[in-house]
Amino acid sequence: MKVLIAPQSFKGSLKAHEAAEAMEKGVKAAAGDIETVLLPIADGGAGTVRAMVISTGGKLVTTEVHGPLGDKVAATWGILGDGSSAVIEMSAASGLALISNNKLDPMLASTYGTGELISAALESGCKKIIIGLGDSATVDGGAGMAQALGVKLLDGNNRTISPGGAGLSHLEHIDVTGRHPLVNECQIIGASDVTNPLFGLNGAAYTYGPQKGATPDMVKQLDAALRRFSHIVKRELEIDIGNLPGAGAAGGLGAGLVALLGATLQSGIDLVCDTIGFDNYLVSSDLVITGEGRIDYQTAFGKTAVGIAKRAKAAGKPVIAICGELGQGYEEVYNHGINAVMSILPRCMDKAEAMQEAAKLLKEATERAIRLLCISVGRR
Repeated sequence: MKVLIAPQSFKGSLKAHEAAEAMEKGVKAAAGDIETVLLPIADGGAGTVRAMVISTGGKLVTTEVHGPLGDKVAATWGILGDGSSAVIEMSAASGLALISNNKLDPMLASTYGTGELISAALESGCKKIIIGLGDSATVDGGAGMAQALGVKLLDGNNRTISPGGAGLSHLEHIDVTGRHPLVNECQIIGASDVTNPLFGLNGAAYTYGPQKGATPDMVKQLDAALRRFSHIVKRELEIDIGNLPGAGAAGGLGAGLVALLGATLQSGIDLVCDTIGFDNYLVSSDLVITGEGRIDYQTAFGKTAVGIAKRAKAAGKPVIAICGELGQGYEEVYNHGINAVMSILPRCMDKAEAMQEAAKLLKEATERAIRLLCISVGRR
């Protein structure tokens, strides 16, 4: 038997490759003769760079850029094995993890550093750039990103707008004539697992603003700013981003990439799987084990576990999903190619303890799953 182990990160406790290693230990503990292949996966969020660089034989690059509040940060991105494609996680330059909870401020937080990473990738000679849209601290519609690449965003007095969502509320004119010239020679793709529109009750501000520090009043202001951004883009660039699925990803960065850089948006998990050749690994595998921190009804909407399961189902391969926590409506994933779901928790335990012991618990849960499987196929 050959098992393909393809989890994503267990947020806050295990990186994708660490989760894969823990799962492999569990498989070997249950049946040492089972062959395993480790293929850590990501869907555009944390772990995307590492997963794609490792699987394609690329290299990691670290560039100093501006963080979401203007301080300098060392952000790591990757050049894939083909030497001409780059992968960036916007969170490396503009993410929540770069700001302490008491300093979160989406009114001021900017994607400027993400633009600097795109510039670095362009100047390294890359002709294709994949940008993971997840875990952002920003709600600026990608304004800072565009400014870092030479796009002028001006108020009614032809002055450059200030950083963050607060500045976006004063936008009156967009001038793309000074945009980095290499943008026109590059294919830019935004990778995300969400389909939220730019504004409205399901938009970037209302859905994700609170987790970035936005108060109810800020949420209203940010939503209004994103509406204004959409209006100005349509008026000046003749591009309609108001109803674009995924425009609200990463605080509206999805919209900014499309409107200001001519990018396209794609499903993060599908893009990653296509790039690393996931389907090729499926052909010779008998079972797929995947997993993530939480599985619930939202998992069915394009998240990693279901994205993998759809491909496995098409190839006739069974899938076991192991997670840190089972949430409401998790049963829905059974309709999307996952054959069995289980939590790593062996008993009632504090969340902090579970996260600290995640590797051990994941190894043990995988061992239990494989032992049950061995019984079902007549192995002892």
